[in-house]
Amino acid sequence: MRSAIWYSRFAKAAAHFCGRPRVFTLAVAVIVVWVITGPMFDFSDTWQLVINTGTTIITFLMVFLIQNTQNRDTEAIQVKLDELIRATQGAHNALLDLEELEEENLDAFKAKYQALAAGARTDLDLGNQDTGTPEP
Repeated sequence: MRSAIWYSRFAKAAAHFCGRPRVFTLAVAVIVVWVITGPMFDFSDTWQLVINTGTTIITFLMVFLIQNTQNRDTEAIQVKLDELIRATQGAHNALLDLEELEEENLDAFKAKYQALAAGARTDLDLGNQDTGTPEP
């Protein structure tokens, strides 16, 4: 548990730090220095290996940091949406936690709401309003 908290804090801080313009500028500067040094090393295999190895390692590590951040953000958004559904009078509580449903069940909900949207568009074309709840 302790390592999960440490990793979560580290991932959040690293993602926040790496998303700054200065870090991007630093990355561009590293590439520029690498390109400029190419003629000094006769564009050798070692010269190419340095940048390939460095970028591969950084990319590999960043994938995990970005995924951790995305997972946390997605989960927070889902909880907030669930709270909005729960607190809205007339909303369907069955829509809570949809992201946990199997594909077939999710498709059934999606089809229902696509039909409601199509009906609302038809009403708009007829000059009617598309607000309110369709259920009695």
